Amino acid sequence: MKSAARLVIGYLIAAIWVAAVTLVGYRWLHLNATTSALLFLLGVLGVSAFYGIREAVVMSVAATLAFNFYFLPPIGTLTIADPQNWIALFAFLVTAVSASELAARARRGERTAVERRVELERLYSFSQLLLSSENAAELLNLIPRHIVETFAVRSVAVALSSRADVYRSSAEVHGLDAHNLQLVALRGEPRFDSETQIAFMPLRIGMRVVGSMGVAGSRLSRQTLEAIGGLVAIAIERANSFEKLSRAEAARESEQLRSVLLDSVTHEFRTPLTSIKASATALLGQGTHSPEQTRELLTVIDEESDRLNRLIGEAAEMAQLDANKVEFNLVSTPVRPVVEQSLEELKQLLTQHPVEIRIPGELPAARMDSDRIKEVLVHLIENAAKYSPKGAPIRITAEARDSVMNKPRMLTISIADRGPGIDDFEQSLVFEKFYRGRNQRVRVHGTGMGLAICKAIVEGHGGQLGLTSQLGHGSVFYFTLPMA
Repeated sequence: MKSAARLVIGYLIAAIWVAAVTLVGYRWLHLNATTSALLFLLGVLGVSAFYGIREAVVMSVAATLAFNFYFLPPIGTLTIADPQNWIALFAFLVTAVSASELAARARRGERTAVERRVELERLYSFSQLLLSSENAAELLNLIPRHIVETFAVRSVAVALSSRADVYRSSAEVHGLDAHNLQLVALRGEPRFDSETQIAFMPLRIGMRVVGSMGVAGSRLSRQTLEAIGGLVAIAIERANSFEKLSRAEAARESEQLRSVLLDSVTHEFRTPLTSIKASATALLGQGTHSPEQTRELLTVIDEESDRLNRLIGEAAEMAQLDANKVEFNLVSTPVRPVVEQSLEELKQLLTQHPVEIRIPGELPAARMDSDRIKEVLVHLIENAAKYSPKGAPIRITAEARDSVMNKPRMLTISIADRGPGIDDFEQSLVFEKFYRGRNQRVRVHGTGMGLAICKAIVEGHGGQLGLTSQLGHGSVFYFTLPMA
């Protein structure tokens, strides 16, 4: 409804314009009938454009009377002596009213165009919001609030044929009861109540109805409501399809992982089990064995049992890390003692490799779980020894790096070897589970889980694990840890 103040102002401006043209044209400038008529028409057009058709029609009648009384002979009376002046007066009145109607239509068209543009902008914004989530349940909880915020309505409810719940923008129902939502979904026809300003729209994808939507406190057009319903239906269908695709992809990856795990673990388990079985069979055999032979067979059983135990431990640890079930005890710890403990554990393996340690004495401590970081160091140093020729040195360095782009200061620990190196293609694969170098699978035993475990541990500390390598010149594995 137009406000009373605006209505009064419109009539007031119309009266002032008629009075001003009459006073100035009749008393001072002595305008002729044609000029005064054009000025009256100009005022009628202006009032119609800015205020409305009612003010313009009233102004047209007032201008006609003033034009007749002051500008058409006999002047000073409402009597018209010349029949041609009747035609002029009638033409003036018709022109004024017609011009008022045309101006009002143009103004209404402009207002409608602006409203449609605003609705289109809101629809575009709403469509962008619908892309914010690919989870169907989360999206259904967000959609009602998005519609309320975007289109300035009082309340929204959404129901799907495949779900029992009704998703609302607020706890209040506002007339959007579940029964009406179900009826609209079953019938597939919209319902509008102009008195209560409640609308129910079916959610369609093509000819298929997937649910319904209720909107309370809305003056949105039917076309806009249908567009909103279509966007909601497409977004929900997209989220459902994405979830199905994700589940299918997860099942496929799980099956692939299971196959790779079985293949890798079976192959690696078979070797120690074969050795243990052969040694045990030899000890239980009929023949006699010298103490040296017996000790050698028992040593094989002991070493292969340790290897088997380690394989099982790696598989279990990888599963725990993948499931985020490993908790890290992060404390401020110097790096050098952890490195020395790792070297002590690998003392037998490193007898044929000189180790050089370059760790500054003033190096700051890092936040770490020392047992887990020692596990990372043991694996990286062990790899450096296994893949390097006898006598090749291994260098361990640590350095502090300043913060970059608001990131915290990090400590970088590197293990360099003189092994065969890793080509560019394999550098992006060595940290994947169960992957082993193409040229090392037979020469060096392993499951391919070690580097994947190291990567998960380092990332759990907030750091990164990487490498640089050049064929024929060795590799440098490095990882970062946040400083304390």
